[in-house]
Amino acid sequence: MAHLLLSAANKSSGKTVLSIGICAALREQGHTVQSFKKGPDYIDPMWLTKATKRSCYNLDFWTQSEDEIKSTLNANSQDAISIIEGNKGLHDGLAADGSNSNAALAKLLGAPVILVLDTRGTIRGVAPLLLGYQQFDPAVNIAGVILNFVGGERHAAKLRAVIERYTDIPILGIVQRSKELELVERYLGLMPCNEDNAADLKITRIAEIIARQVDLETIIAIANTASNIQSDDKQKTFKRYDLKIAYANDEAFGFYYADDLDTFRQHGVQLIPFDTLHDQELPDADALFIGGGFPEKRMHKLAENTNMKQSIRNAVENGMPSYAECGGLMYLSQSIKYKNQQCEMVGIIKADIEMHEKPIGRGYTLLQSIQQHPWYTMQNTEVPGHEFHYSKLSNTPCGTKFAYQVNRGFGANGVNDGIVYKNLLASYAHQRNTQQNQWISNFLEFVKSNK
Repeated sequence: MAHLLLSAANKSSGKTVLSIGICAALREQGHTVQSFKKGPDYIDPMWLTKATKRSCYNLDFWTQSEDEIKSTLNANSQDAISIIEGNKGLHDGLAADGSNSNAALAKLLGAPVILVLDTRGTIRGVAPLLLGYQQFDPAVNIAGVILNFVGGERHAAKLRAVIERYTDIPILGIVQRSKELELVERYLGLMPCNEDNAADLKITRIAEIIARQVDLETIIAIANTASNIQSDDKQKTFKRYDLKIAYANDEAFGFYYADDLDTFRQHGVQLIPFDTLHDQELPDADALFIGGGFPEKRMHKLAENTNMKQSIRNAVENGMPSYAECGGLMYLSQSIKYKNQQCEMVGIIKADIEMHEKPIGRGYTLLQSIQQHPWYTMQNTEVPGHEFHYSKLSNTPCGTKFAYQVNRGFGANGVNDGIVYKNLLASYAHQRNTQQNQWISNFLEFVKSNK
């Protein structure tokens, strides 16, 4: 099974653009390419999905066991070249011992590593950096390096001479600085591709440049040296539900894990996408799911679509089982205030949203379900997830019901998360369906019981 990990020495080295370009360039050559993303990120997988024309899957130590990570790779990599994009630096991770780092993922999956180096402002300094990475953990197979943000042919020649003199690491690409290899950034990541009408053209252009400046043939050869992964791939059985779930999928909302959507379908659920900006009412469905996104960037259009807002209000008031995460919670609130402007939202959650300059909640979360949680029959269930929001609730009335106690993270107010109203649960934290947290089957049982 051909696979490799594309990592970097540090964040903002350009590995996402290179991952997109390599995936798209290999696909253009006729290869079947499967992408993966380490960590809980939604945005990079959206771009990688467009680049490969196949769903990108997350590999995350926080929400998955090691065997689940291996199974996720195995289940989706058959007959494909798999590119795993790391997050942050190669040895960065939550644990001080590196047990959940990119390097740990590479070792777990027997994946050779291609290291992306930001070469701006350096020449000879790349040699001790590469030597240090090799010596720090010799069990990590650094199979090649791509030099990024190179400042011209002279800079490239000097970098090549230094690396070839002091190291034995092959140079797989020298990528020159170019405006065409830049993607718009927002907050601490890229702007989602569902907001960019030119995303496909940009990916095509990035692929053309990468195909000229990166040795794709050697990258394929390196991927073919990866170890075969043994995992406990037991045949899963899925209880079938004759249910339809409407989910928001548009320029404002698009943060969904690919394997979560797969799980809904494996349960026999019909997923019906709808557009909060342009559709006039919800489709006929048994339940509602609004994932994350950046509704503040589309708040005027969201506010103007009064028919959709009324349709959602009616559905929730009439008891439709509904689940919303982060951006979805914001949309269901009374209003969003952003850059000194305020727009009315759905109004089903009696609180207002105010955007801040710095993140309010950022990182992994651990929530403990409490008695008011509408889905869990057993209380005190711990739910791992993550949050990333610059917004905060205000004017929340006394007596607001919450589903979770926050054991790690910020949630809605630093103490609780998961606002409960009738059959609606809306939280800042994002959760993922795994062996540890089978939220989808719990939700479907709840939907079925309220149908």
